[in-house]
Amino acid sequence: MAFEFDTEGVKKTFTFLNRKAPYGTIYALEVLETVLITAAFEQHANIVFIDDGVYQIKKGQDTKAVNMKNFLPTYGIIEMEKDDADEDEDIDMVWRIIVEKESMEARGLTEDDFKVGVEVLSSAELAEVLDQSDVVIGG
Repeated sequence: MAFEFDTEGVKKTFTFLNRKAPYGTIYALEVLETVLITAAFEQHANIVFIDDGVYQIKKGQDTKAVNMKNFLPTYGIIEMEKDDADEDEDIDMVWRIIVEKESMEARGLTEDDFKVGVEVLSSAELAEVLDQSDVVIGG
């Protein structure tokens, strides 16, 4: 028995919570790969950086000492895709790159420290984003 699903026109808002430092675990890379899959299906996405996850998009990362690939440039591609979707009327996809204000400030960072343009939201504002999301994926 084969199942068929009519998903044409179905849009969901996915929120990706990046809580972990960029290196030392697989979490950051796994969330990034999931974000890229979401783009392939033109779904809405909130890419959120909280706690030590704010370091994932910090400028000036050098991964030679930990012998790992630096995946920060991929967020530059995500920013370009976001901008393209914002400008193209035929693409029904809204992406937001969000940093929690309290996490950023607790680590002595500012918006200028990030490789990509971000939207800074307070934890209360972020709670509203999470509440309005259809799917929340954490890592």
